[in-house]
Amino acid sequence: MEALSQWEGGALLWIQEVLRGPVQDAFFSFYTQLGNGGILWIALCVVLLFFPRTRKAGFWALIAMLFGLVCTNVLLKHLVGRTRPWLVLEGLVPLVVEDDPNSFPSGHTCAAFACCVTWARCTGKRWLRCLCIAAALLMGFSRLYVGVHFPSDVLAGCAVGCLCAWLSWRAQRAVEARIGGGGR
Repeated sequence: MEALSQWEGGALLWIQEVLRGPVQDAFFSFYTQLGNGGILWIALCVVLLFFPRTRKAGFWALIAMLFGLVCTNVLLKHLVGRTRPWLVLEGLVPLVVEDDPNSFPSGHTCAAFACCVTWARCTGKRWLRCLCIAAALLMGFSRLYVGVHFPSDVLAGCAVGCLCAWLSWRAQRAVEARIGGGGR
């Protein structure tokens, strides 16, 4: 665990020292804050609900994010209780204010992957699937860039988000089987 902690701290300090700059700081600070409360993903899902062709993707992505909210913000963050990186890593300067003291797993990353993996599953267009996954990856990286999560927080958020997208897909299949099976 000590080696992992040293690697994670080194990675965050490397991002701060090598990658940060005024343009990147503005972009990643803005993008990561779009994920506050899942607002970006929720807003996009609501838009998808208005169109019959995308309604299913919007609805099931909302369900996946609801699963993610319960897993990360209600259960795991409180069970694990991991401290935010800037509180334990000397020299790390966060770019955004984060009121939640618990770091593991990343709720922003979980919501992004729960939503975007669900959307990617619902589209038949390869470029759109790639765009969905890129948006989720960018959200995860933004959490590292702004210094509010350790890499393992983001990886766990990604894993939980993917699991929640899978659970949503299973729920969708169960509902469709029940409706298609004459209500059995």
